[in-house]
Amino acid sequence: MTVRRSVITGIGVVAPTGIGVTEHWKNTLERVCRIGPIQEFDTSKLPSPLAGRVTGFDESASVESKLRVQTDRWTWMALAAGRLAFEDAALDPHRHDPFELSVVTASASGGNAFGQREIHNLWSKGPSAVTAYQSIGWFYAASSGQLSIRDQLKGACGVLVADGAGGVDALAQARRLIARGTGAVVVGGTEAPLSPYAMACQANRATLSRDPEPATAYRPFAADSPGHVPGEGGAMLVVEDAEWAARRGAPAPYAEVLGTASTHDAHHPTQPAPDHRQLARAIREAVVRAGLTPEQIDVVFADGAGEPLLDRRESDALVEVFGRRGVPVAVPKTATGRLCSGGAALDLSWAALALAHDTVPPSVNLTARPGDDLELVTAARENAGLRTALVVARGEGGFNSAAVLGLPGSGRRTL
Repeated sequence: MTVRRSVITGIGVVAPTGIGVTEHWKNTLERVCRIGPIQEFDTSKLPSPLAGRVTGFDESASVESKLRVQTDRWTWMALAAGRLAFEDAALDPHRHDPFELSVVTASASGGNAFGQREIHNLWSKGPSAVTAYQSIGWFYAASSGQLSIRDQLKGACGVLVADGAGGVDALAQARRLIARGTGAVVVGGTEAPLSPYAMACQANRATLSRDPEPATAYRPFAADSPGHVPGEGGAMLVVEDAEWAARRGAPAPYAEVLGTASTHDAHHPTQPAPDHRQLARAIREAVVRAGLTPEQIDVVFADGAGEPLLDRRESDALVEVFGRRGVPVAVPKTATGRLCSGGAALDLSWAALALAHDTVPPSVNLTARPGDDLELVTAARENAGLRTALVVARGEGGFNSAAVLGLPGSGRRTL
């Protein structure tokens, strides 16, 4: 039986770190932190005034006007990131059999600003002021649907809802689709949870940082970590069957998807599990399914909750699988905040770019100490000899997911 290999040939980023892979990677290496005050609306009655914001994003360049009125900012960013990913992969979806192409996104927050506007119209003006697009603009499947329509992706399409773990779960679904015969899948996630309504919905989260200082508000694995800072944006990836990609003359892949796994704590809708058992199991399963041993993992992209108990659980899981200081641990999302379902997708982009550049990206606002359980990477490590990378992602409610990426057999992508 022929095993169909899944490779990442294109990356599209719309995130606080930049728009497009070049700007995103440059700002990452330069340790540019994009966590700052929310300036679009009054935050005086909210627990935190900070967020990781996407700047310089012009939705009119990627989304035509008649579609913009039907959709929310999170879908605009998904459409832009999807187009960037196709361009990066040199893949014109309109030149291929549409039934060989699919889309899978992750979503948890949805169309917040769109929904807020429509709720306000309903309250202030009555039902006649609510547009018909309310039924689809906020909907968690909106980005998958709009990408499918715009790019004529008529293979199996879908959306996964697993909070911060959703991006890895979407990648796992893309890999399954490719194993069943799909040629290419555009996969990932974006979020825009920074409108007043969205921020109000997050106000009671115990893990939300109340620290008003951008340099100290989000510091995963620090002993005095105050919690997490929310952010917007994410990434979309083009994942292809390796032979299908070779036949169409695709660029050399960034990375190969070697293994994925997901578990669930089955403990409580919001409170963390009493131990790290299920998280460690997801990590081990992903490594085993990749056909590797823990010693063969070269870098871990941590979930980095920013809340002391959750960070302790992740640290314990990593130590259990890899040993104390057994593998370098990168937390580049310290520059962006946690992007809900866009976060794991962005981490996958970082992991793929790390393999292609043979560089472990840095974290910001963290202090690494020799006595720590984890070997936190705070400065870029070039010529690191990377061949594999593990991405760890968790979602509120007990979701645990992990994915292992590896250097493609053809070697590093020329960049």
